[in-house]
Amino acid sequence: MTAEVLRRSPLDGTRLPGFAVERPFLTHLTLRLRGAHAEVAAALGAPLPETPCTFTSANGLDVLWMGPDEYLIVALSRESAGLEERVRAAIGDAPGAVCDVSAQRTTVDLSGAVVRDVLAHGCSIDLHPSVSPPGTCVQTLLARTGIVLLVRENDEFTILVRSSFAQYFAAWLVDASTEYEEVP
Repeated sequence: MTAEVLRRSPLDGTRLPGFAVERPFLTHLTLRLRGAHAEVAAALGAPLPETPCTFTSANGLDVLWMGPDEYLIVALSRESAGLEERVRAAIGDAPGAVCDVSAQRTTVDLSGAVVRDVLAHGCSIDLHPSVSPPGTCVQTLLARTGIVLLVRENDEFTILVRSSFAQYFAAWLVDASTEYEEVP
């Protein structure tokens, strides 16, 4: 007998504030690399960030600088077919490795004028645009939960949170945004 497996996101059925939306099932690839940067960038169709705590975006991909020789590639699932293999081929004989870590995290997009204030309730990173302009990417704690935070344009943010902490993160986000909700 064949059992059908239903894929459920970590936040399936979970209440989120109106300014937040989960984007589940994105492809996440950890890339460790000490050479072949140009070849990998060509395979991705996106440049690798050269500055710490930044990310680049192109062709449906975000490439995050995670450390001196570590990157995280985030891609839409449907656009990621063969991506790991292309990156592995581009690395060639250079010191490096690529590993699919897609099930490790879920992705939550936040947008709106109150987002910086809500995040300030639990995050010690200064998110003022003069300090954290668009293109900023940091690993930090938000309400004692390890996250990766991407600062985008127009009061938009992306948060990568470990699947095992997603429910806690969602509950915290709802609680922290209560004072910003409009009362009818």
